[in-house]
Amino acid sequence: MAEETIFSKIIRGEIPANIVFQDDTVTAFRDISPQAPTHILIIPNKLIPTVNDVTAEDEQVLGHLFVVAAKIAQQEGIAEDGYRLVMNCNKHGGQEVFHIHMHLLGGKPLGPLLSQ
Repeated sequence: MAEETIFSKIIRGEIPANIVFQDDTVTAFRDISPQAPTHILIIPNKLIPTVNDVTAEDEQVLGHLFVVAAKIAQQEGIAEDGYRLVMNCNKHGGQEVFHIHMHLLGGKPLGPLLSQ
């Protein structure tokens, strides 16, 4: 069984967070260390440690992450100009919390995805 993370406590309301969206499937909240004017984390309420742990039964949940991302981008006023969605997997991919999460970044031109 996967180990509980800080995100599990945010989902349950045990740790304060600036939540911008929550339903039975996902929770979205502002990143405490934003890398862009808009930086929101969208997480499944089900604990899935990494993308490598995703199964066929998670397809609906992961699809819902994208639907919620588009809704939040619209609400935040960044949909028309554009935004970036990022998921990291494991240490080399930059994953720090082992509960999959999508970063929604926008509010300014973001430049190239990777710098050399």
